[in-house]
Amino acid sequence: MKKYSLLSHRGEEPENGTLYIVGTPIGNLDDISPRALKILKNVSLIACEDTRQTKKIMNKFIISNRLISFNKHNSLRKIPKIINDLKEGKSIALVSDAGMPGICDPGEDIAKSIKSEGFDVICIPGACAAITALVSSGMPSSSFVFEGFLPKKKSEREKILLEISTNEKTTIIYESPHRLKSLLKELSEFCGGEREIEIARELTKKFEEHVGNTIDDVIEFFREKDIIGEITIVIKGINKKRDLKLSMSNIKKELNELIKAGLTLSEASKYLAKKNGIKKSIIYNLNYA
Repeated sequence: MKKYSLLSHRGEEPENGTLYIVGTPIGNLDDISPRALKILKNVSLIACEDTRQTKKIMNKFIISNRLISFNKHNSLRKIPKIINDLKEGKSIALVSDAGMPGICDPGEDIAKSIKSEGFDVICIPGACAAITALVSSGMPSSSFVFEGFLPKKKSEREKILLEISTNEKTTIIYESPHRLKSLLKELSEFCGGEREIEIARELTKKFEEHVGNTIDDVIEFFREKDIIGEITIVIKGINKKRDLKLSMSNIKKELNELIKAGLTLSEASKYLAKKNGIKKSIIYNLNYA
């Protein structure tokens, strides 16, 4: 049977044989918590996504500790070594380049492995770009979907875009600056250009920027701009009563009805593509979604 400890019953932190998942700032270094600084200062070692990034925090707050690299390229090789360190009674802090480890990085894998070996995993909460962007967007936040970075494979990507287009919940996406314009175009094709959206760029940093309105308005805003910085996208869910005609599920239903009426899949897709201003290939693939 698994044993779970309550923090109030624990000794002075950091405890031996414990992995601490430590949230770090997503931009402004002053956002780090006193508890996080205490852990980083006093653990046996710190496993970090990029030692150069973590050293910025260490230097600012005058912390000296041992750093080891732990990222997507070496995580499978490093996890057994970290487990051995815990068995020796060491305490370890895990940090990412920014935000909460485990969100779109190998922290998810190590937490599962450590817990399966019977060691405690304690989270020291901190900033998260997804939540920061969501609460500042003004969009519904009591229930939402986080997709992270969309897959690059076309079939997998279009499946998620289709889900976003029909979802009543707010959706949050991460994207790199050089791919933002192409993603906005895809979102316009799947969700319709009138869907409400907000682009949060460089959150908590000096040049923080929030650009929001409809997808088509945001496309126009960025059309002639060179985009730099970290990007978080918040997309409002559909209002079924208002947006039923824009719903991809409704288009799929109409596609099936046209095929039953005698049109080929290709003919029906071409007709609906012209009617709704959506690529024929997207509607064609609804038949297999």
